[in-house]
Amino acid sequence: MPQNDLGRRVASLNDWYRLNAAHTVLQHALNTPDSGQLALVSSFGAESVVLLHMVSVIRRSTPVIFLDTELLFTETLVYQQELAERLGLTDIRIIRADTLEATNEDPDKTLHLRDTDACCALRKTRPLERALQGFDGWITGRKRYQGGARAEMDFFETEDATGRMKVNPLAHWTPDDVRTYMEENRLPRHPLVARGYPSIGCMPCTSPVKPGEDSRAGRWRGEEKSECGIHIVNGKIVRQGVTA
Repeated sequence: MPQNDLGRRVASLNDWYRLNAAHTVLQHALNTPDSGQLALVSSFGAESVVLLHMVSVIRRSTPVIFLDTELLFTETLVYQQELAERLGLTDIRIIRADTLEATNEDPDKTLHLRDTDACCALRKTRPLERALQGFDGWITGRKRYQGGARAEMDFFETEDATGRMKVNPLAHWTPDDVRTYMEENRLPRHPLVARGYPSIGCMPCTSPVKPGEDSRAGRWRGEEKSECGIHIVNGKIVRQGVTA
C-alpha cells in the first residue's frame, strides 16, 4: 500500500478507536481484511503474557514471532515454552540471527561487550526484519507509560522505512491495568519479575531495578540506550535515555 494511503488509514483508525479498549483495538486489527496479514512480535518478557492472552482469545492462530538472541535468560526460554502451550498458541515462530552473520560478526558471543548497538542489530533488528517479510504489519506490547519516544504513541502507527503498520493495543494502559488483567485472568508472571526485573531482555544487558528507578533502568544500564532498535520511527532507530 502506498505510504500516503497507509498514513491516511492509520490516522482514520486512531480517530475512530481513540476511546476504545485494547481488546477492541486488537480484535479489529486481527479480524478486518484492511489490516492485511499481521504478526505479534513478543519477547515473552515481564508483561508479554497480557497481549499473548488476548491474541489466544481472539485468534490463537495469529503468527507469534519470538526473537531468540541466544543470550536470553534460561527463565525466559522456559517461560516461552510453557506459556505458548498453556495459551494454545499454534503458530510460534522462533527466530535467530543468521548463522553465517553470527559466525562472522560475533563468533565468541562477546560483541555486546564492545558494541551493544551492533549486537542488537545482529541478533534482533535484522532477524526481525527478515521474519516480517510478507507481513503487512505487526503488533507490539509497547505502552505510553514506558516513557521516552513511547509517551505520545497511538494505537496505530506507520513505519515509513518498511511501509508496514504497527499496532499498539496497550498504548494507553497503566501499570495497574497490566496487573489487574494478569490477576483477573490468573496469568503466570515471568519468574524474574519477583527477583527485581520489571523489564527483561538479554542476560548480559539486563540488571535488576532498584526501588524508585524507572522500570527500564535495568536495560543497558550505564549507556545512552534503552531500545534495541527494532522499533523504528520515520526510518530511524529510536534512542531513549535511561533513568539511572
